[in-house]
Amino acid sequence: MSALEALIEALRRLPGVGQKSAQRMAYHLLQHDRDGALRLSQALAAAAQQVRHCERCHTFSEAALCDICADPQRDAGLLCVVESPADLAALERTASYRGYYFVLQGRVSPLDGVGARQIGAEQLMARAADDQVQEVILATSFTAEGEATAHVLAEALRARGIRSTRLARGVPVGSELEYVDLGTIAHALVDRR
Repeated sequence: MSALEALIEALRRLPGVGQKSAQRMAYHLLQHDRDGALRLSQALAAAAQQVRHCERCHTFSEAALCDICADPQRDAGLLCVVESPADLAALERTASYRGYYFVLQGRVSPLDGVGARQIGAEQLMARAADDQVQEVILATSFTAEGEATAHVLAEALRARGIRSTRLARGVPVGSELEYVDLGTIAHALVDRR
């Protein structure tokens, strides 16, 4: 495989990027923006080597604890459960939530063989059992898998006597949380049940 073909195949790994889009990107970088291509490769290599998961919440971080988990000013009584670091970032951009987070490693998808164990439910239960946590907010997406994930987690939390709430239905059904506008996310947090 040539270097150009390898670049196109690597770009195809990105979500939503097919053969033609990957080819267009590769040709653009090589023909019009070689400096940009080098910066992109260096930034990607550095991120792949330096970025890891926070030991406490599992979002992306270069340190053992992310900035949010290391912030003592946050409300320790609130724990918001999201599917991905991108969802955490979307909630943070609303500036309407001041608690801590727990980032699942995906969502329940029985058809794909992904159950509660594979997404870190046991670690979540241990984290939610902290005496300071008074409410667990289930902020999974409103897709079939997100709803299934919220249901499974709510039942597990209820069985342990831990209070959980769900984002209000201001977020459109079938949407991915990271793509929802900030106003809708902020209202959904305020109106959670």
